Amino acid sequence: MKRPTINDLATAAGVSVATVDRVLNGRLRVREETARKVSEAAERIGYHAANVIRQRILADQPEYHVGIVLQKERHAFYQSFAANLAQAAAGVHDRRIRVSVSFAQSAEPAEVAHLLQQAAGKVHAVAATGLDHHDVTDAVSRLRGRGVPTFSLLSDFAQGEREGYFGTNNMKVGRTAAWLLSKVAPRPGKMALFVGGHRYHGHALREAGFRAYIREYAPQFEVLDALVNLEARQLTQEALLGVMARHPDLVGVYCAGGGMEGAIAALREVGAGERISCLVHEITPESRQALLERRISGVFQTPLKELCTELMATIVHTIENGMAENPGQRFVVPTLWTPESI
Repeated sequence: MKRPTINDLATAAGVSVATVDRVLNGRLRVREETARKVSEAAERIGYHAANVIRQRILADQPEYHVGIVLQKERHAFYQSFAANLAQAAAGVHDRRIRVSVSFAQSAEPAEVAHLLQQAAGKVHAVAATGLDHHDVTDAVSRLRGRGVPTFSLLSDFAQGEREGYFGTNNMKVGRTAAWLLSKVAPRPGKMALFVGGHRYHGHALREAGFRAYIREYAPQFEVLDALVNLEARQLTQEALLGVMARHPDLVGVYCAGGGMEGAIAALREVGAGERISCLVHEITPESRQALLERRISGVFQTPLKELCTELMATIVHTIENGMAENPGQRFVVPTLWTPESI
């Protein structure tokens, strides 16, 4: 196959050969949009100097380093989250965004605070998932004092100190979960609710929204005391098996945070899929399979691509324009998957 020439590249990019030559050699400045068209065309047709063109374009762009702190390195959801963050950074064409991801090995706030503090002096901005705890707030405050904005992800923390929150409106999500469970439950009865811990702000809001809806619109259901599962599979499985044994009139389960794999395992173990409805968060291989088997009734999925794209745009704007006087929130709307839509 004939190797593409500079004339082929000019045709593919819709520009003149002289313009391509300027992009290749950097003799005269070319508009950013035009240079990007040439670069994309070079990649598309397999032009031999595509990497040279791309590197020349990148050399003229500012570079920002973003630190990311996530949970559960081996969990499918957080692996997907990290991949979407990297893709979103690569998708910022007019800036070079370098992303460094760290994973907390535990749910301890001290570890999250330590990972945040380690970012000081190394990055331009930080985004993290974590607990709402005074140690975390102090770390965020210290970063802010050094001019490093911090963004909370999925579950809010350090309100008043963090620069912004990116995630779902967790109060609404909780109310939606209660509405759906009250509709699909086979009969009135008791409902079990799992939260990851007492310090997850997002889980607390989901629980509050869930209980508020049941009180107002579905009093025929009784919501049991929330069970803390530390987002652990085994703990969730054992706890749900115990609840089902103590409450034969259990008709609904809502996992407001992680640990859903244990709930799925417990429902599968006792064959309770038809008499107990269950809602969980995030599509993973296990939750997808549980939907297909009708072990669970629905899955709320965070639109990670949208969240990460908007996060990167906001980070760039904040770095270049300074932190806001009134830090805000950016809500994304979750997708609800059911056995019929998967």
